[in-house]
Amino acid sequence: MTGKERGKSQEHIAGSLCLDRGCGERRDKNQRLRGKSKTKPNGKKPPTEEKKQYLELEYTKIRVVDFDLKELVVLPREIDLNEWLASNTTTFFNLINLQYSTISEFCTGDTCQAMTACNTIYYWYDERGKKTKCTAPQYVDFVMSLCQKLVTDEEIFPTKYGKEFPNSFESLVKKICRYLFHVLAHLYWAHFKETVALDLQGHLNTLYAHFIVFVREFNLVDPKETFIMDDLSEILCTPVPPPAPTPDPSAPDSAPSPSSQNHVTER
Repeated sequence: MTGKERGKSQEHIAGSLCLDRGCGERRDKNQRLRGKSKTKPNGKKPPTEEKKQYLELEYTKIRVVDFDLKELVVLPREIDLNEWLASNTTTFFNLINLQYSTISEFCTGDTCQAMTACNTIYYWYDERGKKTKCTAPQYVDFVMSLCQKLVTDEEIFPTKYGKEFPNSFESLVKKICRYLFHVLAHLYWAHFKETVALDLQGHLNTLYAHFIVFVREFNLVDPKETFIMDDLSEILCTPVPPPAPTPDPSAPDSAPSPSSQNHVTER
């Protein structure tokens, strides 16, 4: 697959999930996340837990597409595995970067003093393996800069026909996907209310589900890494059932048959 063909493939994938002009619109709607705490038998209250607003049905039911996303990630017979991984990984990098940009003004060193998601703090490790605690915007900047550097490196993501992928290609793809997951998890955990205010929860839900289905298909992210978001993944990665057919008002009434009386529609 040439660079031009890969570009077309990326456009095809992104076309069904791309963020529309709504990304630039700002609404003055603001919603607060509610906390809950329970009193233990000894009378002491445990730390207040954030209610996961993104798990509420009114938000999880909103998607951009309503078909099985697995159809988008299965490797086509005529496509080389590495080409497929390269095309999809580059697309996810661009889409997640775009999704984050919609709320980046709310993700600051003051509001997000650490890169957190579901009570997990992510630390950045530099090329020397030095562990660094940084703010969320700094962490995301490190992630996007690294991903940009890798996906545009002709030696790692070759675009010329006949050029081989390096032996380290799969491990680098896994590294990219792991970091991109951190960004998605942070978006849900720290910035879902802003996403809702911008009416972009449908785009985020679809992008997240597509990404999770993809990394699961090719074992690109350790399940222990994505475990913190399993509750959301279970909901969003289940195909949305088709809507029930609308009865035709012009159709003549008829007595229901015994079989139709016993029929149960699952939703």
